[in-house]
Amino acid sequence: MGFCFWVCFISLLNFYSLSFVSSQADASAEGTVFIDGKAPIGRIDDDFICATLDWWPPEKCDYGTCSWGLAGLLNLDLNKNLFLNAVKAFSPLKIRLGGTLQDKVIYDTDDNQLPCTSFVKNTSEMFGFTQGCLPMNRWDDLNSFFQKAGAKVIFGLNALAGRTIAPDGSAVGAWNYTNAESFMRYTVDKNYTIHGWELGNELCGSGVGTRVSADQYAADTAALQSIVQKIYQNVDLKPLIITPGGFYDSDWFTEYIDKTTKSLDVVTHHIYNLGPGVDDHLVEKILDPSVLEGVSGTFSGLHNIIKNSTTSAAAWVGEAGGAYNSGHNLVTNAFVFSFWYLDQLGMASKYDTKTYCRQSLVGGNYGLLNTTNFEPNPDYYSALLWHRLMGRNVLSTSFTGTDKIRSYTHCAKQSKGITLLLINLNNSTTVQAKLAFNSTMSLRHKHRSQISHHKHRIHKTIIKLPQGIDGKIRREEYHLTAKGGNLQSQSMLLNGNNLSVNSSGIIPHLEPLHVKSAKPIMVAPLSIVFTHMPDVTVPACKVQP
Repeated sequence: MGFCFWVCFISLLNFYSLSFVSSQADASAEGTVFIDGKAPIGRIDDDFICATLDWWPPEKCDYGTCSWGLAGLLNLDLNKNLFLNAVKAFSPLKIRLGGTLQDKVIYDTDDNQLPCTSFVKNTSEMFGFTQGCLPMNRWDDLNSFFQKAGAKVIFGLNALAGRTIAPDGSAVGAWNYTNAESFMRYTVDKNYTIHGWELGNELCGSGVGTRVSADQYAADTAALQSIVQKIYQNVDLKPLIITPGGFYDSDWFTEYIDKTTKSLDVVTHHIYNLGPGVDDHLVEKILDPSVLEGVSGTFSGLHNIIKNSTTSAAAWVGEAGGAYNSGHNLVTNAFVFSFWYLDQLGMASKYDTKTYCRQSLVGGNYGLLNTTNFEPNPDYYSALLWHRLMGRNVLSTSFTGTDKIRSYTHCAKQSKGITLLLINLNNSTTVQAKLAFNSTMSLRHKHRSQISHHKHRIHKTIIKLPQGIDGKIRREEYHLTAKGGNLQSQSMLLNGNNLSVNSSGIIPHLEPLHVKSAKPIMVAPLSIVFTHMPDVTVPACKVQP
Protein backbone atom coordinates (compact mmCIF):
# COMPACT_ATOMS: atom_id res chain seq x y z
CA MET A 1 0.00 0.00 0.00
CA GLY A 2 1.34 3.41 -1.00
CA PHE A 3 4.34 1.89 -2.80
CA CYS A 4 4.78 2.37 -6.51
CA PHE A 5 7.20 1.60 -9.28
CA TRP A 6 8.13 3.69 -12.31
CA VAL A 7 7.76 2.23 -15.80
CA CYS A 8 11.25 0.95 -16.54
CA PHE A 9 13.35 -0.55 -19.25
CA ILE A 10 16.66 -1.93 -18.02
CA SER A 11 19.67 -2.08 -20.31
CA LEU A 12 22.33 -4.78 -20.10
CA LEU A 13 24.78 -2.00 -19.24
CA ASN A 14 22.92 -1.47 -15.98
CA PHE A 15 22.54 2.26 -16.67
CA TYR A 16 19.56 4.43 -15.87
CA SER A 17 17.78 4.59 -19.20
CA LEU A 18 15.06 6.22 -21.17
CA SER A 19 13.69 4.04 -23.92
CA PHE A 20 12.36 5.69 -27.03
CA VAL A 21 9.40 3.83 -28.45
CA SER A 22 9.16 3.36 -32.19
CA SER A 23 6.00 3.70 -34.22
CA GLN A 24 6.45 3.98 -37.94
CA ALA A 25 3.01 5.49 -38.47
CA ASP A 26 3.79 8.28 -36.01
CA ALA A 27 7.37 8.73 -37.30
CA SER A 28 8.70 8.13 -33.80
CA ALA A 29 12.34 7.53 -32.96
CA GLU A 30 13.95 4.39 -31.62
CA GLY A 31 16.79 4.64 -29.17
CA THR A 32 17.82 4.99 -25.56
CA VAL A 33 19.03 7.78 -23.34
CA PHE A 34 21.24 6.47 -20.53
CA ILE A 35 21.43 8.49 -17.32
CA ASP A 36 23.80 7.35 -14.62
CA GLY A 37 22.40 8.42 -11.25
CA LYS A 38 25.10 6.95 -9.04
CA ALA A 39 27.33 10.04 -8.70
CA PRO A 40 27.49 13.52 -10.22
CA ILE A 41 29.99 14.11 -13.02
CA GLY A 42 30.07 17.87 -12.49
CA ARG A 43 28.74 20.65 -10.30
CA ILE A 44 27.66 24.05 -11.54
CA ASP A 45 27.19 27.25 -9.57
CA ASP A 46 23.73 27.86 -8.22
CA ASP A 47 23.80 31.06 -10.28
CA PHE A 48 25.21 29.32 -13.36
CA ILE A 49 23.38 31.61 -15.79
CA CYS A 50 25.28 34.79 -16.62
CA ALA A 51 24.86 37.40 -19.34
CA THR A 52 27.09 40.18 -20.62
CA LEU A 53 26.84 43.91 -21.17
CA ASP A 54 29.30 45.35 -23.67
CA TRP A 55 30.95 48.70 -24.38
CA TRP A 56 30.04 48.99 -28.06
CA PRO A 57 28.68 52.42 -29.10
CA PRO A 58 25.88 52.85 -31.68
CA GLU A 59 28.48 53.20 -34.44
CA LYS A 60 29.54 49.56 -34.06
CA CYS A 61 28.56 47.94 -37.37
CA ASP A 62 29.14 44.52 -38.91
CA TYR A 63 28.62 43.63 -42.57
CA GLY A 64 26.77 46.92 -43.11
CA THR A 65 24.38 46.41 -40.18
CA CYS A 66 24.57 48.45 -36.98
CA SER A 67 22.87 46.29 -34.37
CA TRP A 68 23.98 47.73 -31.04
CA GLY A 69 21.91 50.90 -30.86
CA LEU A 70 21.93 52.32 -27.33
CA ALA A 71 22.76 48.99 -25.68
CA GLY A 72 26.35 49.82 -24.71
CA LEU A 73 27.34 50.37 -21.10
CA LEU A 74 27.71 54.12 -21.63
CA ASN A 75 24.33 54.50 -23.36
CA LEU A 76 21.98 51.86 -21.94
CA ASP A 77 18.67 53.17 -20.57
CA LEU A 78 18.68 51.98 -16.96
CA ASN A 79 15.21 53.32 -16.16
CA LYS A 80 13.11 50.85 -18.13
CA ASN A 81 10.90 48.80 -15.82
CA LEU A 82 10.98 45.81 -18.17
CA PHE A 83 14.78 45.77 -18.13
CA LEU A 84 14.79 45.77 -14.34
CA ASN A 85 12.17 43.02 -14.15
CA ALA A 86 14.03 40.87 -16.69
CA VAL A 87 17.16 40.86 -14.53
CA LYS A 88 15.32 40.53 -11.21
CA ALA A 89 13.53 37.39 -12.45
CA PHE A 90 16.76 35.42 -11.97
CA SER A 91 17.46 36.49 -8.41
CA PRO A 92 20.36 36.64 -9.01
CA LEU A 93 21.72 37.03 -12.53
CA LYS A 94 25.46 37.26 -12.95
CA ILE A 95 26.31 40.11 -15.33
CA ARG A 96 29.75 40.38 -16.88
CA LEU A 97 30.69 43.90 -17.98
CA GLY A 98 33.29 43.80 -20.72
CA GLY A 99 34.10 42.95 -24.30
CA THR A 100 36.50 44.06 -27.00
CA LEU A 101 36.63 47.74 -26.05
CA GLN A 102 37.25 47.11 -22.33
CA ASP A 103 40.98 47.18 -23.08
CA LYS A 104 40.56 50.74 -24.38
CA VAL A 105 38.59 52.09 -21.40
CA ILE A 106 39.99 54.56 -18.90
CA TYR A 107 38.20 55.31 -15.62
CA ASP A 108 37.57 58.95 -14.72
CA THR A 109 38.80 58.75 -11.15
CA ASP A 110 40.90 61.42 -9.44
CA ASP A 111 44.14 60.07 -10.90
CA ASN A 112 42.97 60.42 -14.50
CA GLN A 113 44.58 63.34 -16.32
CA LEU A 114 43.01 62.66 -19.72
CA PRO A 115 39.72 64.04 -21.09
CA CYS A 116 36.79 61.74 -20.32
CA THR A 117 35.31 61.28 -23.77
CA SER A 118 33.25 58.52 -25.41
CA PHE A 119 34.52 56.09 -28.01
CA VAL A 120 34.87 57.55 -31.49
CA LYS A 121 34.90 55.39 -34.59
CA ASN A 122 38.32 55.36 -36.24
CA THR A 123 39.18 52.50 -38.56
CA SER A 124 42.92 53.14 -38.19
CA GLU A 125 42.72 52.34 -34.46
CA MET A 126 42.89 48.85 -32.97
CA PHE A 127 39.33 47.47 -32.72
CA GLY A 128 38.10 50.36 -34.93
CA PHE A 129 37.54 52.88 -32.11
CA THR A 130 39.52 55.42 -30.12
CA GLN A 131 40.00 55.18 -26.38
CA GLY A 132 36.83 55.70 -24.34
CA CYS A 133 36.16 56.74 -20.76
CA LEU A 134 33.82 55.66 -17.98
CA PRO A 135 32.58 58.68 -15.99
CA MET A 136 32.12 57.96 -12.31
CA ASN A 137 28.53 59.28 -12.32
CA ARG A 138 27.72 56.66 -14.97
CA TRP A 139 29.39 54.00 -12.80
CA ASP A 140 27.20 55.19 -9.91
CA ASP A 141 24.08 54.86 -12.06
CA LEU A 142 25.05 51.37 -13.22
CA ASN A 143 25.62 50.21 -9.65
CA SER A 144 22.30 51.67 -8.55
CA PHE A 145 20.61 49.55 -11.21
CA PHE A 146 22.57 46.41 -10.31
CA GLN A 147 21.66 46.79 -6.65
CA LYS A 148 17.95 47.19 -7.46
CA ALA A 149 18.08 44.19 -9.78
CA GLY A 150 20.04 42.00 -7.36
CA ALA A 151 22.70 41.31 -10.01
CA LYS A 152 26.15 39.87 -9.32
CA VAL A 153 28.64 42.00 -11.23
CA ILE A 154 31.85 40.86 -12.91
CA PHE A 155 33.86 43.82 -14.21
CA GLY A 156 36.40 43.44 -17.00
CA LEU A 157 39.45 45.66 -16.46
CA ASN A 158 41.62 47.26 -19.15
CA ALA A 159 44.63 44.93 -19.38
CA LEU A 160 46.46 46.85 -22.13
CA ALA A 161 47.21 49.89 -19.98
CA GLY A 162 50.97 50.49 -19.92
CA ARG A 163 51.81 48.11 -22.74
CA THR A 164 53.17 48.82 -26.20
CA ILE A 165 52.39 46.92 -29.38
CA ALA A 166 55.49 45.24 -30.84
CA PRO A 167 56.12 44.88 -34.59
CA ASP A 168 54.94 41.27 -34.42
CA GLY A 169 51.58 42.44 -33.08
CA SER A 170 52.09 41.28 -29.50
CA ALA A 171 51.54 43.53 -26.49
CA VAL A 172 54.72 43.84 -24.43
CA GLY A 173 55.48 45.25 -21.02
CA ALA A 174 53.80 44.88 -17.65
CA TRP A 175 50.25 45.91 -16.91
CA ASN A 176 50.03 49.46 -15.51
CA TYR A 177 47.32 49.11 -12.90
CA THR A 178 47.39 52.70 -11.56
CA ASN A 179 44.06 53.74 -13.07
CA ALA A 180 42.47 50.36 -12.37
CA GLU A 181 43.55 50.51 -8.72
CA SER A 182 42.07 53.98 -8.35
CA PHE A 183 38.83 52.77 -9.92
CA MET A 184 38.67 49.77 -7.60
CA ARG A 185 39.26 52.01 -4.56
CA TYR A 186 36.44 54.28 -5.69
CA THR A 187 34.19 51.22 -6.04
CA VAL A 188 35.01 49.97 -2.52
CA ASP A 189 34.64 53.45 -1.01
CA LYS A 190 31.14 53.60 -2.51
CA ASN A 191 30.31 50.18 -1.01
CA TYR A 192 29.58 48.73 -4.46
CA THR A 193 29.76 44.95 -4.40
CA ILE A 194 31.78 43.36 -7.21
CA HIS A 195 31.54 39.58 -7.53
CA GLY A 196 34.73 39.39 -9.57
CA TRP A 197 37.38 41.48 -11.30
CA GLU A 198 38.35 40.10 -14.70
CA LEU A 199 41.62 41.14 -16.35
CA GLY A 200 41.59 41.64 -20.11
CA ASN A 201 39.54 40.46 -23.06
CA GLU A 202 40.72 38.02 -25.74
CA LEU A 203 44.44 38.69 -25.26
CA CYS A 204 45.45 35.06 -24.60
CA GLY A 205 46.80 32.60 -27.14
CA SER A 206 47.03 34.24 -30.57
CA GLY A 207 44.70 36.97 -29.30
CA VAL A 208 42.22 39.20 -31.10
CA GLY A 209 43.87 42.45 -32.18
CA THR A 210 46.88 41.78 -29.99
CA ARG A 211 48.14 39.22 -27.50
CA VAL A 212 49.99 38.91 -24.19
CA SER A 213 52.31 36.02 -23.33
CA ALA A 214 51.19 33.52 -20.70
CA ASP A 215 54.20 34.34 -18.52
CA GLN A 216 53.47 38.08 -18.52
CA TYR A 217 49.75 37.49 -17.99
CA ALA A 218 50.56 35.35 -14.95
CA ALA A 219 52.67 38.17 -13.49
CA ASP A 220 49.85 40.65 -14.15
CA THR A 221 47.35 38.30 -12.47
CA ALA A 222 49.55 38.22 -9.38
CA ALA A 223 49.60 42.03 -9.44
CA LEU A 224 45.80 42.11 -9.65
CA GLN A 225 45.53 39.72 -6.72
CA SER A 226 47.91 41.88 -4.70
CA ILE A 227 45.98 45.12 -5.19
CA VAL A 228 42.64 43.35 -4.58
CA GLN A 229 43.96 41.97 -1.30
CA LYS A 230 45.18 45.43 -0.32
CA ILE A 231 42.02 47.33 -1.30
CA TYR A 232 39.64 44.74 0.14
CA GLN A 233 41.62 44.19 3.35
CA ASN A 234 38.77 45.44 5.53
CA VAL A 235 35.92 44.19 3.34
CA ASP A 236 34.26 40.93 4.34
CA LEU A 237 33.15 39.85 0.87
CA LYS A 238 36.22 39.42 -1.30
CA PRO A 239 35.86 39.48 -5.11
CA LEU A 240 37.05 36.70 -7.37
CA ILE A 241 40.21 37.07 -9.48
CA ILE A 242 39.12 36.14 -13.03
CA THR A 243 41.16 35.83 -16.25
CA PRO A 244 42.00 35.61 -19.15
CA GLY A 245 38.65 35.96 -20.97
CA GLY A 246 39.77 34.72 -24.36
CA PHE A 247 39.79 31.82 -26.77
CA TYR A 248 41.07 28.47 -25.60
CA ASP A 249 44.62 27.63 -26.61
CA SER A 250 45.92 24.44 -25.00
CA ASP A 251 49.59 25.42 -24.70
CA TRP A 252 48.89 28.97 -23.53
CA PHE A 253 46.28 27.91 -20.97
CA THR A 254 48.47 25.08 -19.65
CA GLU A 255 51.41 27.42 -19.02
CA TYR A 256 49.20 30.17 -17.62
CA ILE A 257 47.27 27.95 -15.22
CA ASP A 258 50.49 26.33 -13.97
CA LYS A 259 51.88 29.81 -13.20
CA THR A 260 48.78 31.16 -11.42
CA THR A 261 48.02 28.38 -8.95
CA LYS A 262 48.18 30.82 -6.02
CA SER A 263 46.53 33.87 -7.61
CA LEU A 264 43.63 32.77 -9.83
CA ASP A 265 40.06 31.94 -8.78
CA VAL A 266 38.37 31.58 -12.17
CA VAL A 267 39.73 30.84 -15.64
CA THR A 268 37.42 32.15 -18.37
CA HIS A 269 37.21 31.32 -22.04
CA HIS A 270 35.00 32.42 -24.94
CA ILE A 271 32.84 30.40 -27.34
CA TYR A 272 31.98 31.47 -30.90
CA ASN A 273 32.03 28.06 -32.55
CA LEU A 274 29.50 28.83 -35.30
CA GLY A 275 31.76 31.27 -37.12
CA PRO A 276 30.89 34.75 -38.40
CA GLY A 277 27.39 36.17 -38.04
CA VAL A 278 27.28 36.86 -41.77
CA ASP A 279 27.23 33.11 -42.52
CA ASP A 280 24.01 32.19 -44.36
CA HIS A 281 24.22 28.59 -43.13
CA LEU A 282 23.93 29.25 -39.41
CA VAL A 283 20.56 27.52 -39.06
CA GLU A 284 21.91 24.35 -40.67
CA LYS A 285 24.94 24.46 -38.35
CA ILE A 286 22.76 24.89 -35.27
CA LEU A 287 20.68 21.85 -36.23
CA ASP A 288 23.74 19.71 -37.01
CA PRO A 289 24.65 17.56 -33.97
CA SER A 290 28.23 17.17 -35.21
CA VAL A 291 28.68 20.95 -35.15
CA LEU A 292 27.18 21.17 -31.67
CA GLU A 293 29.38 18.35 -30.43
CA GLY A 294 32.47 19.74 -32.12
CA VAL A 295 33.20 22.26 -29.36
CA SER A 296 33.30 19.55 -26.67
CA GLY A 297 37.07 19.32 -27.18
CA THR A 298 37.44 22.85 -25.84
CA PHE A 299 35.49 22.03 -22.69
CA SER A 300 37.23 18.72 -22.10
CA GLY A 301 40.66 20.18 -22.84
CA LEU A 302 40.34 22.96 -20.28
CA HIS A 303 38.74 20.59 -17.80
CA ASN A 304 41.72 18.24 -18.07
CA ILE A 305 44.28 21.04 -17.70
CA ILE A 306 42.62 22.19 -14.48
CA LYS A 307 42.25 18.61 -13.21
CA ASN A 308 45.94 17.89 -13.82
CA SER A 309 47.10 21.13 -12.20
CA THR A 310 47.41 22.06 -8.54
CA THR A 311 45.23 25.10 -9.21
CA SER A 312 41.99 25.58 -7.33
CA ALA A 313 40.63 27.75 -10.14
CA ALA A 314 37.24 26.93 -11.65
CA ALA A 315 36.32 27.13 -15.34
CA TRP A 316 33.74 29.61 -16.61
CA VAL A 317 32.55 30.49 -20.08
CA GLY A 318 33.09 34.24 -19.80
CA GLU A 319 31.45 35.18 -23.10
CA ALA A 320 29.55 33.15 -25.69
CA GLY A 321 27.55 34.51 -28.57
CA GLY A 322 27.87 31.54 -30.92
CA ALA A 323 28.37 33.64 -34.05
CA TYR A 324 30.94 36.44 -33.80
CA ASN A 325 30.64 40.01 -35.07
CA SER A 326 27.30 40.61 -33.33
CA GLY A 327 25.47 37.47 -34.47
CA HIS A 328 22.79 37.26 -37.17
CA ASN A 329 19.36 38.87 -37.00
CA LEU A 330 16.47 36.37 -36.89
CA VAL A 331 18.87 33.54 -36.10
CA THR A 332 20.90 34.29 -32.97
CA ASN A 333 17.97 36.25 -31.50
CA ALA A 334 15.28 33.81 -32.64
CA PHE A 335 13.82 30.51 -31.45
CA VAL A 336 16.30 28.37 -33.38
CA PHE A 337 19.18 29.67 -31.30
CA SER A 338 17.82 27.96 -28.18
CA PHE A 339 18.92 24.65 -29.71
CA TRP A 340 22.51 25.93 -29.66
CA TYR A 341 22.23 27.82 -26.38
CA LEU A 342 20.66 25.10 -24.25
CA ASP A 343 22.98 22.51 -25.76
CA GLN A 344 25.89 24.74 -24.76
CA LEU A 345 24.61 25.05 -21.20
CA GLY A 346 24.24 21.28 -20.97
CA MET A 347 27.62 20.52 -22.49
CA ALA A 348 29.47 23.11 -20.40
CA SER A 349 27.91 21.65 -17.25
CA LYS A 350 29.09 18.14 -18.13
CA TYR A 351 32.67 19.38 -18.04
CA ASP A 352 32.34 21.05 -14.65
CA THR A 353 31.99 24.60 -15.99
CA LYS A 354 30.67 26.62 -13.05
CA THR A 355 29.18 29.64 -14.84
CA TYR A 356 28.16 30.41 -18.43
CA CYS A 357 28.00 34.04 -19.61
CA ARG A 358 25.86 34.63 -22.68
CA GLN A 359 26.78 37.40 -25.09
CA SER A 360 24.68 39.39 -24.58
CA LEU A 361 22.01 40.40 -22.11
CA VAL A 362 21.11 43.16 -24.54
CA GLY A 363 22.93 44.40 -27.65
CA GLY A 364 23.92 43.10 -31.05
CA ASN A 365 21.83 40.41 -32.74
CA TYR A 366 22.38 37.86 -29.98
CA GLY A 367 20.81 39.54 -26.97
CA LEU A 368 18.57 37.73 -24.52
CA LEU A 369 16.53 40.94 -24.69
CA ASN A 370 15.52 43.03 -27.69
CA THR A 371 17.98 45.87 -28.23
CA THR A 372 15.39 48.63 -28.56
CA ASN A 373 12.45 47.68 -26.33
CA PHE A 374 13.95 45.06 -23.95
CA GLU A 375 11.27 42.50 -24.86
CA PRO A 376 12.61 39.02 -24.08
CA ASN A 377 13.84 37.00 -27.02
CA PRO A 378 13.28 33.20 -26.93
CA ASP A 379 16.66 32.47 -25.34
CA TYR A 380 15.73 34.62 -22.35
CA TYR A 381 12.97 32.16 -21.46
CA SER A 382 15.29 29.22 -22.13
CA ALA A 383 17.82 30.72 -19.73
CA LEU A 384 15.16 31.39 -17.09
CA LEU A 385 13.81 27.84 -17.27
CA TRP A 386 17.32 26.43 -16.95
CA HIS A 387 17.99 28.70 -13.98
CA ARG A 388 14.85 27.57 -12.18
CA LEU A 389 14.90 23.87 -13.02
CA MET A 390 18.48 22.62 -13.39
CA GLY A 391 20.24 22.04 -10.08
CA ARG A 392 23.93 21.99 -9.30
CA ASN A 393 24.68 18.27 -9.66
CA VAL A 394 25.14 17.04 -13.23
CA LEU A 395 24.31 13.43 -14.16
CA SER A 396 26.05 11.51 -16.92
CA THR A 397 23.65 11.27 -19.87
CA SER A 398 24.02 9.75 -23.33
CA PHE A 399 21.73 8.79 -26.17
CA THR A 400 21.85 5.94 -28.66
CA GLY A 401 19.54 5.31 -31.58
CA THR A 402 19.62 8.65 -33.37
CA ASP A 403 22.04 11.55 -33.27
CA LYS A 404 19.20 14.08 -33.51
CA ILE A 405 18.41 13.95 -29.79
CA ARG A 406 20.53 15.96 -27.35
CA SER A 407 19.95 15.05 -23.71
CA TYR A 408 21.12 16.42 -20.38
CA THR A 409 20.09 15.64 -16.80
CA HIS A 410 20.64 17.47 -13.51
CA CYS A 411 19.36 17.01 -10.03
CA ALA A 412 16.34 19.26 -9.72
CA LYS A 413 16.78 22.76 -8.35
CA GLN A 414 15.11 23.73 -5.06
CA SER A 415 13.13 20.51 -5.24
CA LYS A 416 13.36 16.77 -4.89
CA GLY A 417 14.01 14.70 -7.97
CA ILE A 418 15.72 15.23 -11.30
CA THR A 419 15.24 17.43 -14.35
CA LEU A 420 15.80 16.06 -17.84
CA LEU A 421 16.40 18.31 -20.85
CA LEU A 422 15.64 16.82 -24.28
CA ILE A 423 16.42 18.70 -27.51
CA ASN A 424 14.97 17.28 -30.73
CA LEU A 425 16.89 18.49 -33.80
CA ASN A 426 14.82 16.35 -36.17
CA ASN A 427 12.27 18.20 -38.30
CA SER A 428 9.86 15.29 -38.76
CA THR A 429 10.23 12.81 -35.91
CA THR A 430 8.39 12.79 -32.60
CA VAL A 431 10.20 11.08 -29.77
CA GLN A 432 8.43 9.13 -27.03
CA ALA A 433 10.44 8.57 -23.86
CA LYS A 434 9.95 6.06 -21.05
CA LEU A 435 12.00 5.97 -17.87
CA ALA A 436 14.13 3.47 -15.96
CA PHE A 437 16.82 3.51 -13.28
CA ASN A 438 20.21 1.88 -12.88
CA SER A 439 21.03 1.49 -9.18
CA THR A 440 19.23 2.10 -5.91
CA MET A 441 16.34 4.45 -6.51
CA SER A 442 13.75 6.01 -4.27
CA LEU A 443 10.26 6.92 -5.42
CA ARG A 444 8.16 9.24 -3.32
CA HIS A 445 4.37 8.93 -3.49
CA LYS A 446 1.93 10.94 -1.41
CA HIS A 447 -1.16 8.99 -0.38
CA ARG A 448 -3.64 9.86 2.34
CA SER A 449 -1.40 12.59 3.75
CA GLN A 450 1.49 10.18 4.11
CA ILE A 451 4.65 9.87 2.10
CA SER A 452 5.71 6.36 1.25
CA HIS A 453 9.22 5.48 0.10
CA HIS A 454 10.29 2.46 -1.83
CA LYS A 455 13.83 1.52 -2.71
CA HIS A 456 14.58 -0.99 -5.40
CA ARG A 457 17.87 -2.21 -6.77
CA ILE A 458 17.46 -3.10 -10.41
CA HIS A 459 19.29 -5.99 -12.03
CA LYS A 460 18.27 -6.67 -15.64
CA THR A 461 14.60 -6.81 -14.74
CA ILE A 462 11.58 -4.94 -16.02
CA ILE A 463 9.60 -3.13 -13.34
CA LYS A 464 5.99 -2.39 -14.31
CA LEU A 465 3.73 0.14 -12.68
CA PRO A 466 0.90 -1.64 -10.80
CA GLN A 467 -2.59 -0.96 -12.14
CA GLY A 468 -4.36 1.94 -10.50
CA ILE A 469 -1.15 3.68 -9.41
CA ASP A 470 -0.30 5.41 -12.68
CA GLY A 471 -2.50 8.42 -11.92
CA LYS A 472 -1.00 9.03 -8.49
CA ILE A 473 2.40 10.39 -9.53
CA ARG A 474 2.79 13.23 -11.95
CA ARG A 475 5.73 15.03 -13.48
CA GLU A 476 6.06 18.60 -14.77
CA GLU A 477 6.80 19.23 -18.44
CA TYR A 478 7.83 22.44 -20.21
CA HIS A 479 7.56 22.12 -24.01
CA LEU A 480 9.23 24.89 -26.03
CA THR A 481 8.31 25.40 -29.67
CA ALA A 482 8.53 28.17 -32.26
CA LYS A 483 5.46 30.28 -32.93
CA GLY A 484 3.79 29.12 -36.14
CA GLY A 485 6.51 26.49 -36.53
CA ASN A 486 8.87 29.19 -37.80
CA LEU A 487 12.33 28.51 -36.37
CA GLN A 488 13.34 32.11 -37.07
CA SER A 489 10.44 33.51 -35.09
CA GLN A 490 11.29 35.73 -32.15
CA SER A 491 8.28 34.38 -30.28
CA MET A 492 8.43 31.21 -28.20
CA LEU A 493 5.55 28.99 -27.15
CA LEU A 494 5.54 27.26 -23.77
CA ASN A 495 3.18 24.30 -23.82
CA GLY A 496 1.44 25.90 -26.80
CA ASN A 497 1.02 29.33 -25.19
CA ASN A 498 2.86 32.40 -26.44
CA LEU A 499 5.31 33.87 -23.94
CA SER A 500 5.10 37.66 -23.72
CA VAL A 501 5.33 40.40 -21.13
CA ASN A 502 2.25 42.42 -20.21
CA SER A 503 1.81 46.18 -20.54
CA SER A 504 3.37 46.69 -17.11
CA GLY A 505 6.57 44.93 -18.13
CA ILE A 506 5.94 41.86 -15.98
CA ILE A 507 7.75 38.67 -16.98
CA PRO A 508 5.15 35.92 -17.52
CA HIS A 509 4.80 32.92 -15.25
CA LEU A 510 6.36 29.78 -16.70
CA GLU A 511 3.74 27.15 -15.95
CA PRO A 512 4.29 23.44 -16.62
CA LEU A 513 2.00 20.72 -17.82
CA HIS A 514 1.25 18.09 -15.17
CA VAL A 515 1.52 14.69 -16.82
CA LYS A 516 0.95 11.20 -15.48
CA SER A 517 4.37 9.77 -14.93
CA ALA A 518 3.49 6.43 -16.54
CA LYS A 519 3.05 8.14 -19.90
CA PRO A 520 6.02 8.54 -22.25
CA ILE A 521 7.59 11.97 -22.65
CA MET A 522 6.57 13.26 -26.08
CA VAL A 523 9.21 15.41 -27.77
CA ALA A 524 7.81 16.98 -30.93
CA PRO A 525 9.99 17.65 -33.98
CA LEU A 526 12.23 20.73 -33.58
CA SER A 527 11.20 21.23 -29.98
CA ILE A 528 12.79 21.36 -26.54
CA VAL A 529 11.39 19.75 -23.38
CA PHE A 530 12.36 20.24 -19.75
CA THR A 531 10.89 17.45 -17.62
CA HIS A 532 10.96 17.80 -13.84
CA MET A 533 10.35 14.54 -11.98
CA PRO A 534 10.07 15.47 -8.28
CA ASP A 535 9.33 11.94 -7.11
CA VAL A 536 12.53 10.43 -8.47
CA THR A 537 15.57 10.34 -6.21
CA VAL A 538 18.91 8.90 -7.28
CA PRO A 539 22.06 8.61 -5.15
CA ALA A 540 23.76 11.49 -6.98
CA CYS A 541 21.04 13.86 -5.81
CA LYS A 542 20.79 12.89 -2.17
CA VAL A 543 23.47 15.36 -1.12
CA GLN A 544 23.84 18.55 -3.10
CA PRO A 545 26.38 21.24 -2.22
